[in-house]
Amino acid sequence: MQCDNCGERPAAVHLTQIVKNSVTTLHLCEVCAAEKGVQTGASIAKFPLSDFLASMGKEAAGALPSGVESEPCGFCGARLSDFRETGRLGCPHCYATFETHLRDLLRRLHGSSQHVGEAYLPPDAGLADRRRRLNELRDQLRRAVEAENFELAAELRDRIRILE
Repeated sequence: MQCDNCGERPAAVHLTQIVKNSVTTLHLCEVCAAEKGVQTGASIAKFPLSDFLASMGKEAAGALPSGVESEPCGFCGARLSDFRETGRLGCPHCYATFETHLRDLLRRLHGSSQHVGEAYLPPDAGLADRRRRLNELRDQLRRAVEAENFELAAELRDRIRILE
């Protein structure tokens, strides 16, 4: 299938547009699609995420009052000018430090201006003790059943249920 726009190259991009229950389909080559502003896989690969973020940072930082770019993050020392150059903030604290300046940018990129990361909790020390106790009780229950001591077995069964 040839490009609907130029008629010279094979169509690689197929656009379907629905307006007021009317369906229109365009078959475009990559060159014509790029001219119309459609990003193809090849053009996306040429602009990695860091370049995109850096360009977004330049737009946001360009509107900042002078002197603001030199204010460092109190935790890592990163500055807004660093963000403009790399498209990366230095640490999670930068989100809070630069929030007033980057609020709109951060909302556009990931829907929030608050940094939300993983919260790692230390392992529960009581959990290992409970598992050890459960294993002991189960072993005692097995021995009580083998010895046909059903009263003790019922008591051990109830204690196991409480711990579980």
